[in-house]
Amino acid sequence: MSSVTAIPSRPRLLPALGRRSAFALHGSVLVGLLAASSAPTPLYALYQAAWHFSAMTVTVVFSAYALALLVALLAAGTLSDHLGRRPVLIGALLAESAAMAVLATAQGVLALIAARILQGLATGVATSAAGAALLDFEDPDRPGRAALANSTTPVVGMAAGVLVSTALVQYAPAPTRTVYLLLLVLFAAQAATVLLSTETAHPHPGAWRSLRPGITIAPASRPAMMLAAPGIIAAWALGGFYSSLGPSLARLVAPHAPRATGGLVFFTLTATAALAVQAARSLPARTVSLAGTAVLIPGALLTLSGPHLDSLLALFAGTALAGAGFGAVSQGALRLLLPPAAPGERAGTLAAYYVLSYLAMSVPAVLAGLLTNLYGLQAAVALYTVTVVLLTLIGLTRLARSGRRPAAA
Repeated sequence: MSSVTAIPSRPRLLPALGRRSAFALHGSVLVGLLAASSAPTPLYALYQAAWHFSAMTVTVVFSAYALALLVALLAAGTLSDHLGRRPVLIGALLAESAAMAVLATAQGVLALIAARILQGLATGVATSAAGAALLDFEDPDRPGRAALANSTTPVVGMAAGVLVSTALVQYAPAPTRTVYLLLLVLFAAQAATVLLSTETAHPHPGAWRSLRPGITIAPASRPAMMLAAPGIIAAWALGGFYSSLGPSLARLVAPHAPRATGGLVFFTLTATAALAVQAARSLPARTVSLAGTAVLIPGALLTLSGPHLDSLLALFAGTALAGAGFGAVSQGALRLLLPPAAPGERAGTLAAYYVLSYLAMSVPAVLAGLLTNLYGLQAAVALYTVTVVLLTLIGLTRLARSGRRPAAA
């Protein structure tokens, strides 16, 4: 693992952050970005009541963010390798602040979609830069912390965002504004603090060429990507469903439950994912991927049974299992993908992982919204469950076969 290398520059007026502080800062950036991504989930019911739109529109709003993020990852996933981590990250955080301002003042669905597109673009650019910076600032004496942080911060961020937003829905006088204003202040403060960090990339020509959409995976990481892809798709597809339609599913199962229940469904997913990431950090990466992929099956089946049993307990139990699988799959995949990549290949490899993840998160969610409009939420849940189980079985077969081949290991 390489050490932090500063780029010669003009004398600094402010002291640079140390390695530990810089590592913590970039981890907090990822937490904040993903908190902002999940914050609207408990608010969708309020938007629906105020603006009278369908479940299909909910998934369009959700997917506008995810698809914009995909575009940013495809076009700018390696931009920080060319321009430097600091300028790319500061620009992205300022754009994220602007998106929060638009969300806080949105008066209709079009404004909501426009803000989510801007947020997705900013998050995609910032995610690859901050994730690569975590690898750059990793302590050489404690290898593996960057891969762990890259798998932990998204689920911790999503859990924090949905929990705070749910609490504001329950207790704040203006929940659709307050949460975004708080996030705006956070991103502005983080952008200012990034100025204090040491530049770790080696800026070089080719920034414009790097914006040509494409996926760059380190050659040494490609076998691991092929191996883990079915499990990654299944896990993130479940995440997309819970994030967009989880509150609607909770209302279907228990129409008279408190309105915070919908937000707690997605919080359960992300909280158990975070716990799984921590619990599995000392286990072999392939074992973690295999176990996480297997756990997705009972999680999806229990979620399917919730509407049939009219049971919130079954819904939350299924969500918890799905979350544990989601966290384990994410952590195992990143631990398989990132260590083989050379320093100059890290941002591109991490961006490729997020491209696959958010594609799996957004496209099935839109299809689920369409199916909900045509055939009802219960039928959409059934088809979603079948698809996830099939993907999971493919992933389990690949992982099991790889374990029997010493060369693949």
